[in-house]
Amino acid sequence: QVQLVESGGGLVQPGGSLRLSCTASGGTLTEDTIGWFRQASGKAREGVACVARGGDTYYADSVKGRFIISRDYVKNTVYLQMDSLKPEDTAEYYCAPNCNLGGHYYSGTRLLRGRGTPVTVSS
Repeated sequence: QVQLVESGGGLVQPGGSLRLSCTASGGTLTEDTIGWFRQASGKAREGVACVARGGDTYYADSVKGRFIISRDYVKNTVYLQMDSLKPEDTAEYYCAPNCNLGGHYYSGTRLLRGRGTPVTVSS
C-alpha cells in the first residue's frame, strides 16, 4: 500500500487562506478519488471535499464557495485551497482515498490515509 502525506497546515487569522497538499509516498494517487477530511477536537470526522479520478469535484455545504479542491496529475498531488477561513475551520485535516459527498461514493483500498496536518484559524 502507498502512504498519503499531507502538508501546508498552520496558523492563520480569520479571513485568511491556506493551501494544503496531499501527495503519495512511493506511488501514485492519480488513479483514485481523493478526499479531504477534517476532525476538530471533540467532534466527529467531516468530509470536506473530494476530487474524482477524472477531475469532478464535490464539496460539503460548510465549505462551498470558500474551498477549492484540485489535482495535478504531473505532480501527483491533490490540493485544497482554503480561503475566507473561519475559526470553525480549525481542525486536523487529512487526505484519504474516500468520498461520500454530493452523491459520489468511493472507498479505495490501495492508498493509506495520511497522518494529517493541523489548521488553526485564530486571531
